[in-house]
Amino acid sequence: MSAAALSVVVVVVFFLALYLLHRYGDLWKQQRMVLLGTLLSWYLCFLIVFILPLDVSTTVYNQCIHDTSNQTAFSEDGQTDQANSSPLSVTKACEKPWSYIPDGVLPVFWRVVYWTSQFLTWLLLPFMQSYAQSGAFSRVGKIKTAVIENAIYYGTYLLIFIFLLIYVAAHPKWKLRWTEIQTICITAANTWGLFLLVLLLGYGLVEIPRSYWLSSSHHFLLARTYFKVAKVATEKAAAEENLADVMEEVADVHESVRFNHIFRKHVDTILTKCPIKYQEEMGRNVESSHRENLLLPTKSGLIKLHKKVISAVQRHGQTQVQWSILLDQAFHLEDVAKSQSSPLRIFTQSFSIAPRGWIRRFIYTPTVEWYWECLFRQGFYRLLSVLLALLSAAVVWSECTFFSTHPVLSLFAVFVQNAQQHHNYIVIEMVCFVSILFMCVCVYSTVFRIRFFNYYHLVPHHQTDAYSLQFSGMLFCRLTPPLCLNFLGLIHMDSAISHQDRIQTSYTSIMGSMRLLPVISDGFYIYYPMLVLLLCIATFYNLGSRCLNLLGFHQYITDDDLTSDLVNEGKELIRRERRKKQRAEDGENRRLAWRDRLSNQTASGRTTAGYTKLKDDQNNSIPESNKNETRSDEYTEEQHTSLLQDNFSDEGLSNTRSTGGRYLSLSPSMTGIFDDV
Repeated sequence: MSAAALSVVVVVVFFLALYLLHRYGDLWKQQRMVLLGTLLSWYLCFLIVFILPLDVSTTVYNQCIHDTSNQTAFSEDGQTDQANSSPLSVTKACEKPWSYIPDGVLPVFWRVVYWTSQFLTWLLLPFMQSYAQSGAFSRVGKIKTAVIENAIYYGTYLLIFIFLLIYVAAHPKWKLRWTEIQTICITAANTWGLFLLVLLLGYGLVEIPRSYWLSSSHHFLLARTYFKVAKVATEKAAAEENLADVMEEVADVHESVRFNHIFRKHVDTILTKCPIKYQEEMGRNVESSHRENLLLPTKSGLIKLHKKVISAVQRHGQTQVQWSILLDQAFHLEDVAKSQSSPLRIFTQSFSIAPRGWIRRFIYTPTVEWYWECLFRQGFYRLLSVLLALLSAAVVWSECTFFSTHPVLSLFAVFVQNAQQHHNYIVIEMVCFVSILFMCVCVYSTVFRIRFFNYYHLVPHHQTDAYSLQFSGMLFCRLTPPLCLNFLGLIHMDSAISHQDRIQTSYTSIMGSMRLLPVISDGFYIYYPMLVLLLCIATFYNLGSRCLNLLGFHQYITDDDLTSDLVNEGKELIRRERRKKQRAEDGENRRLAWRDRLSNQTASGRTTAGYTKLKDDQNNSIPESNKNETRSDEYTEEQHTSLLQDNFSDEGLSNTRSTGGRYLSLSPSMTGIFDDV
C-alpha cells in the first residue's frame, strides 16, 4: 500500500505541474530546455510538499516503535524482559500506518530531490534565463552571452564559498570536513529562502482570505475589472507603439541589408519573429522603395535588435490576450448585474457565444448558472473566506509560539501530538497536508501574482515568457526547503528548534544539524518568523499598495480619487467596446437574414434576371455627374446612419432580450440593410 501511495502522489503531482506549465507557458513554441527546466523545478517543489506528510507519519511510527522498545526492554528492577521485548509485541503496540515507507527509501528520495532542485535554482536556471533571453543567432553565441552575464553571479557564489571555507578552517571547534561544509551551505541557502518566505507568506495569509471575501461582491468585482481595463488599455497602447517603433527599425535593416550580404541570414531570422502583417508590409515596401545611403548594421546591433523584437512581440501578445480576457470578464459581470433582477431566473448573456459543450448544455444550464452567479456564489465565497481566515490565524499564532515546547502553544503541534497518542496516522497526514498545502498556496500564489515591471510577470493563457517561467522555478526551489523546515518546526518535528531528543524525519536528516550555527538555529529561525504578524497587519491596511500608489504604480484602493478616475475610464472603455461588438453582431445578423431571404426566394422559384438587366440599363444611362452625386448622397446617408447607431444607449440595447437566454440587438433599419452585404 505504501508503494502504491507513493506512486500515485508522484504521478498526480507530475500532471499538476504539467497542467500549470501548459496554462502559463506555450508547450509548442517555447524552447524545450526552458520547458524542461521549469517543469522539473515546479515538479520537485510540489513533490516535496505532497511527500512530506508521509514522511511525518512514518517518523511518528518509528518513534512509537523506539519508545515502546525502550519501555518494554527493561523491567522495573532493571532486568531485561525478553518476553515483552519481542518485535511482535512492539508491532502490536504501534499500529503500522497505511502509507508507511520502508527505511532507506525516503533518505535517498529526499537527497535526490533536494540537490536536484538546488542545482536548478543556483546554477542551471540562471544560465538558462540568460540563454533564452539572448538575441544571438547561434547556440554558441547564446552560451557565450549566458556565461558572460552570469560571470558576476557565479563569482559571488565562489567568494561566499571561499569565505565559508576560511570560517570553518579558522573555527576552533570545527574540522574541515565535507559534512560540516555541506551543512553550512544548506543553512545559508535556507536562511536566504526563509527571508523571502516570510515576506511572501505575510502577504498571502491576509490577501487570499480577503480576496475571496471581496470577490463575493459583484459590485467590487466589476469596479476592479473596470480599473484593470483602464490600466491594460494604457499598457496595450504602449506595447503597440513600442512594437511599431521596433518594426520600423527592422524595416530599415531589411532594406539596407541586401540578399547577397553576409548578414542577410540574420535579418531573415529576425523577420521570422515579426508578426505576419509586418512581414507582408515590409515585403511590399522593399519592392517599391529605392532609398540609398542606408547604414549597414553591425552584428552586435542585429543581436540587440533581435532581442528587442522578441521582447516587443511577446509584450504585444500579452497585452492583446489580457485585453480580450478583461473584456469578456467585464461583459460577464455586467450580465450578472442585469440578470440579478430577472424574474425568470435565467442567466442572460449580451452576446452570442461559441457552441456550448455538453456540460453547459445539460449540467451548467442558464438556470443553474443564474442560481450560482446570483444566489449561491456570494454565500459560498464568504464561507470559504471565513475558513481561510481561521487557517491564517492558526498559522500566525503558531509562527509566533512554535518555540514554546512546555507548554505546547502551536496549534498544529497540538493536533499532531494528540493524533500521535491515539496512533491515528490518517489525522496526522491530513493535518500536515492541509496546513502545509495552505502555506504553500499563500506563498506560491504570491509568486504568481507579483510583477517586476515587464521583466517578471506570469500571464496565463500561454503568454508567459521564458525568463518569467524560469524565474518562478528559481523562486519555488529556493522557497520550498525553508517552508518545509518551518512547517516541521511548527509541529515540533525539528530538533534544532524544539530541542527534543526525538527521531528526525528523513527530510531533516539530509539538512544536517543546524546547531552548528547557533546564531541561525537559536536566533534567526525562531524569532524571524514572528515578523509575519507585522507583515499581516501591513497587508491588512494596504500599506504596500498605498506606497506603490504614491510611487506611481497604480493599485486598486477603494478610497482613492485616482482609482475612481481609472474606474470611470474603464467603464467608458467597456461601453465603447460593447457598442463596437454590438454593431459587429448586428452586421452579422443582417448578413445572415439577407442570405436566408435570398435562399428562400430562390427556393420559391422567383428570378430577378429581368429586373437586374433593367436596372443595369438604367444605370448605364445615368450621366457620370449624376453618379457622383448619387455616391456622395449615399456616403452622407451612411454617415447619418452610423451616427444614429452610435447614439443608442447601452440600456436600450440590453433591454431587448430573446427567449433563448441572451440579449438580441435592435432590429436593423431598412435604410442600412445593404450596408454590410
